[in-house]
Amino acid sequence: MTRRTDWAEHTDPSGGGHWSGGGPEGAGADADGPWSGDQEGRGGRRRRRRGGFGGHQDSGSPSSSRAENGEPPSGDPAERARGICLRLLTGTPRTRKQLADALRKRDIPDDVADEVLSRFEEVGLINDEAFADAWVESRHHGRGLARRALARELRTKGVDATLIDEAVGQLDAEQEEATARELVARKLRSTRGLDRDKRLRRLAGMLARKGYPEGMALRVVREALEHEGEDTEDLGYEGL
Repeated sequence: MTRRTDWAEHTDPSGGGHWSGGGPEGAGADADGPWSGDQEGRGGRRRRRRGGFGGHQDSGSPSSSRAENGEPPSGDPAERARGICLRLLTGTPRTRKQLADALRKRDIPDDVADEVLSRFEEVGLINDEAFADAWVESRHHGRGLARRALARELRTKGVDATLIDEAVGQLDAEQEEATARELVARKLRSTRGLDRDKRLRRLAGMLARKGYPEGMALRVVREALEHEGEDTEDLGYEGL
C-alpha cells in the first residue's frame, strides 16, 4: 500500500517564513518537576510547591490556562486559532473537523476558524486524504482492523466519505482475509483446552469486533480449527 503523507510540516500557515516544528508544547516545561528547589533538610522544613514567580500558587485564571496550553492570552482570534492548531498538530496529524471542533470549544468564531483552517489546508498542514491513507495503513497492519472498522473510525474523525472509500479501497478482500487468518493463528493457542463451540465463538467474536464480515470470520475460524484436528462437520457452515 502506498502512503500519501506528504505533510508540509515546515511551512508557516500565517503566510511567511517557515515553521520550526517543536510547537508551543513543552516550551515552558519545568524540568525539575512540581516542587521548588527547597528540599526538606535536616531541620524538618516543609517543601514548598512551586506556583509561579516568588513561589505563589497559580491563580488558575483563564489567561494563565491559555498560556499553559501554548495559546496567546488575548488579542486577535485568528492568532489564537493559529496557535491552537499548531499546538494540536505538533507530532500528530489531525483532520480538519478535529481542529474545527477544538477551535469551537475555545470560542473561536466560525468564520475565523474557517479562514485559518483553509490556510492550513493550502500549505499542507491539514490533509485529510493523507490522514485517511496513513490511518488505514497503520490501523490495519498494527491492529488488524478490517475495512468496515476502519471506515467507521474515519467517519468519527470527520473524514469525507469519498476519501474514506478511496483509503479503505486500498485493502482488497484477499489482503483482508489474509490478515484475518494471521489474527486467528495468533489467538488460536490461547483457546486450546476450551470446547470447540466456545473456541469458535471466541475467535469469530474477535474478528467481528475488528470489523470482519461474519461469513469470512466463521470460514477462517472453522478452517483453523479443522487444521488443529477439530471436527467441524456438524457446524453447518458449508455455504460460507
